[in-house]
This record gives sequence, structure tokens and C-alpha cells, in this order.
Amino acid sequence: MGKFTRARAMLAALALVAPLALTACGGEVAPQFVSESTAPSAGTGDPSTSASPDGGNAPAATGGLDVTPATGAKKQPVSVEIGAATAGAKVTEVALTGQDGEKVTGAARADGSSWVPAKPLKYNRTYTATVTATTADGQRRTGTTTFTTMAKPRSLIGSGLYLFDDKTYGVAMPVVVEFSPGIAKKDRAAVQRRMFVRTDPPQPGAWHWVDNGTQAYYRAPEYWQSGTTLSVRIALEGIPLSNGKYGNVDRVATGKIGSRFEMKVDNTTKQMTVYENGNLVKTLPVSLGKKSTPSSSGTMVVMEKKESTVFDTRDDPDPANRYVTDIDFAQRLTWGGEYIHAAPWSVQHQGRRNVSHGCVNVSMENAKWLFGKTKVGDPITIRGTERKLTPGNGWTAWSMSWDEFVKGSAVPVAEQNAAALG
Repeated sequence: MGKFTRARAMLAALALVAPLALTACGGEVAPQFVSESTAPSAGTGDPSTSASPDGGNAPAATGGLDVTPATGAKKQPVSVEIGAATAGAKVTEVALTGQDGEKVTGAARADGSSWVPAKPLKYNRTYTATVTATTADGQRRTGTTTFTTMAKPRSLIGSGLYLFDDKTYGVAMPVVVEFSPGIAKKDRAAVQRRMFVRTDPPQPGAWHWVDNGTQAYYRAPEYWQSGTTLSVRIALEGIPLSNGKYGNVDRVATGKIGSRFEMKVDNTTKQMTVYENGNLVKTLPVSLGKKSTPSSSGTMVVMEKKESTVFDTRDDPDPANRYVTDIDFAQRLTWGGEYIHAAPWSVQHQGRRNVSHGCVNVSMENAKWLFGKTKVGDPITIRGTERKLTPGNGWTAWSMSWDEFVKGSAVPVAEQNAAALG
């Protein structure tokens, strides 16, 4: 079993290095991050700022509302949210205008705690906001403020989002966000409150942080419903963090969830059972990792697919695990190099004994059939091997129960749902 380093490509020269002691059947990977999207920000609701949620029956608003940021405030982050400083007041409407006359759209959080612009503000600009809020005694009040944003910071936290617009994913596809360097525990709640996910049809969900703060996953208690739309906004540009660092960019994407396709592997029988929409459609013989390089037990998801590739493990510290091999129909399951792939050299062992370096070996015919069926985000569960899946070695959001998963949230789940964008 070798020790591998996973480099993640980030902006310019930013890189994240996370050493993992893992079996590598196919070697390591440098995953590419989703490019900044120009699509409308996800999860911001109706961008209109003029209509009252109470319709025409709402009482006329009066003055006397204290607003944040305060009038004259300078060096505000471009991620600043507009709020009401008056105790017990809940924001219902905001009209925000830049010094160049640009009107900024956005939406209030569901709990009325603040109003979130639909995109980052501009650096070194002056903005004026008129805020309407409902006070604790039911009165509608207004207030105004004028403030100035800060200059663009030099010290940034890199981030990435594994979701592409208009792509169809499997039912186990988590929303995956990565950070370089990792987010310190004291900063995770602030970051998490700026990571918005909307599902259509609505389904509950929560975030979970990997221990070192380099990854956060969002998933539901159960697999996503087929046909779900995931609209995501990771609204981090200008977020002030510790050590003088700031979030680097906002990232938005909208993906679709396709049909339910599941793979289950039992090490005892050396068989993979394949299900489509809950129905057993095929049983395949497999060969898993031998005892010295065992496959991981747990629920993983297909992370990427390559019809042909080369496995190059010449940097493995164990000479017995070094090789260069052409591979067909490869589907990545872990960062450490575990794949499902065609292995015509092990057909005689498939269904009988384990001979791989950690991968799921299947015949050429079966590998081609699987490759034509699967999507990124489809789940595979492997049971009964000598090693448990390491958290963070791949998209491991489903390798724990829901009760365990929500313990990894930096914010109580009920609180985050209450503060989500309305």
C-alpha cells in the first residue's frame, strides 16, 4: 500500500496537497475545478426588490430603522449583506444602487436576518441601500445607508465546485466544494452560511466538513430523487476569513439528477449486482484488491469516466506495485486510485479470488456495458474487504449515516435552513 499525494488544480498557481495513505490501482489525480459561470446566481429566489411579501395589504412603511452597514461605513467586503440593526426587525425589501446607478438584485434570507446581493459587489465602490423591515411589534419601517466597499484583497482562499451547468448526474452526486488552504474550524460557519443549495423538487439537505477543512459535501438524507434540479451558489468572493484571507470567487452551477443506477459489490461472493430504478438488471463477476492492496469497503460514487487511459504507478514506494498499463473503460471511485475498469488479464480470477491493486476488475464486455450505463454521481457500495473507506478519499458523503453526516456541519442544520435564501 503506497502513500500518495493528491494535487488539486486551483486558480493560477494555487494548489492543495492532501497526503493520503491509500492503495492506488490507477495512480493519483489532479481534478480540475469548474470554471466561473456566467449563469444567474442559484438560490437567490425572485430577484425583484420592489414587491412586498404582504401584497397590497401591507401597512405603509415609516422611518426609524437602523440599517447595516451603517451610513459612512468604509472598507466593507464585497460579500456584505444588508440588514436591520433594530432589534427584532426582519428585512423584507432592499433597493441597492451603486455609484454608477447600477441596481443590484438579491433576496432576503428566509429568517429575515439580512438581504444577500445576487452577485458580489464591486471593489472600491459606494453603494446606497433603502431597507424595509418588519419590527417585532409588526410595524414596517424603512432606513437608508450609504457605504463604501474595500479594495480588492491580495490574500485569498482558493475554492472549487464539482458541478457543471446542464450536466446530468447520478442520484448519489453530492455538491462538493474544495478549499486551498483548508478552512479553519473557527471560519467554517461563516463560509457555510454563504453556500446555498436549492433543490427542485424540494428535499432536505445538510453540509458536512472533512476534518482538515479542505472539502465540504452537501447531500440529502437519502439519494436524490430522479429528475431533481440542483441549483448551487457558493458565494464566497470577499468573505473575510482568519489570518487576513478572503474568499476568492463566487461559483454557480445548475445540474440535473438522472435515473437511479446502483452497483453493489460483495467481497464474499466476488459478484457485482446492478440495479436500475430499484430493479436488478445484471450480475457481474469481479476481482477486488488482493490482501496486500485491498479495495475500500464503503459507499463511493463514480467521480470521472475515461474510455481509455494509462495507469502509471512508477512512483509507488513498493516496487511490487509499480507498473504502466493501458486501461479501457475506467471509472474513478477514489482519489487514491481505485477504479472500476476492464481487466481482461484477470478474467479467470473474476468471481473467484482477488488479484487487483485495489480496483474493481471486470471483463472487457462487462466493463463496456457498465461504462455505457453509468453517470458521474452513480453510487457503488463495496462490502467485506479488509479496509474501510477513508473519509475524504473521493466523494465520501455517503460513507456514513445521516446522523453521522450532520455532525460534520459547522452550523446547526435547522439554523442554516432557517437562514437560507427565501
